[in-house]
Amino acid sequence: LTHANLLANIRAIGQALNVGPEDRGVSWLPLYHDMGLIGCWLLSLYFGMPLLVLSPLDFLSRPERWLWAIHYHRATLSVAPNFAYDLCARKIRDESIEGLDLSCWRAAMNGSEMVRPQTIARFTARFSRCGFRPEAMLPVYGLAESTVALCVPPLERGPRLDHIRRQALERQQRAEPAVHDHGGSATLTFVSVGRPLPGHALRIVDEAGQEVGERIEGSIQFRGPSSMAGYFRQPEATAAITRDGWLDSGDLGYWAGGELFVTGRSKDIILKAGRNLYPDEIEAAVEEVDGLRKGCVAAFGTADPAQGSEKLVVVAETREQSAPVRDRLRGEVTRRLMDALGVPPDDVLLLDPGLLPKTSSGKLRRAVARHAYEKGAIARGRPPMIWQWLRLSAGWARHSMARVGQATGRLVCSAYFYALFLALLLACRLAMIATPAGARSAALLRSFTLLFLRLAGLQIKVEGVEHLGAGPQVLVSNHASYVDVLALNAALPGYFCYVAKKELLGVPVIGGFIRKIGYLVVDRYSTAQGAAD
Repeated sequence: LTHANLLANIRAIGQALNVGPEDRGVSWLPLYHDMGLIGCWLLSLYFGMPLLVLSPLDFLSRPERWLWAIHYHRATLSVAPNFAYDLCARKIRDESIEGLDLSCWRAAMNGSEMVRPQTIARFTARFSRCGFRPEAMLPVYGLAESTVALCVPPLERGPRLDHIRRQALERQQRAEPAVHDHGGSATLTFVSVGRPLPGHALRIVDEAGQEVGERIEGSIQFRGPSSMAGYFRQPEATAAITRDGWLDSGDLGYWAGGELFVTGRSKDIILKAGRNLYPDEIEAAVEEVDGLRKGCVAAFGTADPAQGSEKLVVVAETREQSAPVRDRLRGEVTRRLMDALGVPPDDVLLLDPGLLPKTSSGKLRRAVARHAYEKGAIARGRPPMIWQWLRLSAGWARHSMARVGQATGRLVCSAYFYALFLALLLACRLAMIATPAGARSAALLRSFTLLFLRLAGLQIKVEGVEHLGAGPQVLVSNHASYVDVLALNAALPGYFCYVAKKELLGVPVIGGFIRKIGYLVVDRYSTAQGAAD
């Protein structure tokens, strides 16, 4: 991403959200994540907006800290992934939010992962009594390839839900409105993520790359000033998603009423019995089973040559260790999916906590989970904690020893340099006693300087000596440190008279050099005398 990409995206976000310096932000998102770094921190710097940054662990250990930070700092803007809103709605106790006031929150952006209508409903219902307005919820869409944000819905409208016929979308890729049965198994519900940011463009295309019309599912492609320059040192990967100036997001979606509805990742869609099954919907249904960890369920398809299609595999984490309880959980998962989809899973695999692969920002890595499942490696437990401690301790010991070695080396080097410098300095000063003042003493000092540099193993590289003409001349040095004196003495040919600050005359040894060689001194603290000097 270029600096121009970042600035274009930040400006467009600000225009879409009407951001100004009167706004206040709160974020717990890690700063190694694009939404935390660009969408929160850099955005706040650009618009001169105060931003309170919490540690991600502060939120994960006690989710109410995020909401109380919004309350205390009267924040108007905050963004988080869908799971964060779900965690707040499910896990925060009533007594922990007594007196909480969220009426200041005008834009609660929900992005970075699939936005679920159930989460929006739960969060809004739970916190409406705390002043949270339904109109403040903003489901947004973005991706790192477009810097961070790509689509934002209109402000103060509230989420727009689209209920469509399941069979039409799964079999024909058509998003036909469902007139009845909005909550039944024959209906799918998706959330609008709005329109492209100002100055950005988006289109939906079919498998042949042709743009499709309203309510036809296809691949989401985009372009604009926020579009990436490319994947770092991966030209083949960049070319693979480039289509005539458009970039393929890897997501599927459709247009309806001029707004985008994202249906899922194209590579994650499960093809089973002529139907397109959407992992997000499957995972949302399975997460409702008591005993399974929320946000720790993955659904994916894997090739099944016997059936000529894909097997539906569900992998979920649980803390339950009892075999009968795990059997009951598998049965409950099957019943939930039969009710929701009319299709049973081919395999339900229960894992211990922490075994489901995720990204650094907490997103499920379905492709990695699928690969591990096909190799039979997904259920392998982690090594005992003692081995983890030993491995970490060994790494720490190696790192510490390396740092001790570097510090010792620097200390020895420094001691040698200082001892050599002081010895030659005193020797030079003694030799100057019998040397006439002026140019002869300056030549002696230059000889000792060159000797010091040679014995210290330091080389001075000089360029442009040929530009020094004959006759009087003045050289102005960009003074960086007192080492300048050594460098200039070694580099400049002939006799140059240096200018020094007057207070150096009082420094032992150094003052003697200045007087003997005849350097000019300037009184910096007297304007009239300084000008005369």
